[in-house]
Amino acid sequence: MKMSNTTVTVSEFILQCAIESNKKTITICALAFIYFISILGNLLVILVIFLNPKLHLPMYLYIGTLAVIDIANSSILIPKMLSVLLLGSSVVPYAACVLQMFLLLHVEEMESFLLAFMAFDRYVAVVYPLRYNSAITNTKVAIGVIVSNIFCIIFKLHILIVVSELSFCRTNVLPFCFCDYGTVVHVSCTDELRYLTSLSTAVVANGVLPLFLILLSYSRIAVEALRISSTGRKSKVFSTCVTHLLVVGLFYFPLALFYVLPAAGVTIPTEMYNIMFILGNAVPSMMNPIIYSLRNKEINTSIYKFFIWRRSTPVRMK
Repeated sequence: MKMSNTTVTVSEFILQCAIESNKKTITICALAFIYFISILGNLLVILVIFLNPKLHLPMYLYIGTLAVIDIANSSILIPKMLSVLLLGSSVVPYAACVLQMFLLLHVEEMESFLLAFMAFDRYVAVVYPLRYNSAITNTKVAIGVIVSNIFCIIFKLHILIVVSELSFCRTNVLPFCFCDYGTVVHVSCTDELRYLTSLSTAVVANGVLPLFLILLSYSRIAVEALRISSTGRKSKVFSTCVTHLLVVGLFYFPLALFYVLPAAGVTIPTEMYNIMFILGNAVPSMMNPIIYSLRNKEINTSIYKFFIWRRSTPVRMK
């Protein structure tokens, strides 16, 4: 719906997922598959960690929290994307659009902080193994997750104020499958610099800084691992680091392209922008439980025992 040059306040947005019609069917099937595997895989990881007392340790609490975040991320994005693709377009109330962008930023920031916590956990375990049990406890893990949650919410409250100040005179149509803060600012008639500066600040504080700490932690771990004389322990340290770095890479690399390229002045076709966003947000939520299931022996064994136990448990007749 086009608008005149008169500045008005809109009550809704129209999402138009700019994907070619001949690619919509495969995109719908891919998203449905990703959502199913993501929900199933992450629920399974949460379940085996909850049921196995041996996994009630700080690192597995982090992995379980990551699974919760991945479920939230998939559920915030994929169902709405599917409805937009199936209907061709979707009218979204202003408040619902703001809520989606707020929740989306929140889960991204929470995953960023959580990956930094996990890197620090491995740093202490490898560099200061004798202090690990006193330095990293389940209580401290829970406090860290809760405090970072509160911090992220407070840090983003200004977005609600910023979005309420925007006015529109050209269009209320968003060419994407989702509500994105940067896109809403771009289609508004308000001076973009002021409003995009707050987004840049949030990306640096909640994205770049945790990434720097993650890379710093793993570089220190790598140096320490090279000094380990035991081949078996050295191999285990590197295996654990590779697992976490795979998860970090899956999360950061697509999102870095998603945010950095447009900021650098690189013009990205709308369809490619949609695909990049899907890959950056939906695929990691599906891959994380698969990575931990395949590369973490304890989780792998717990999942195997869970299915063996379920299969061998006799059905009681009433």
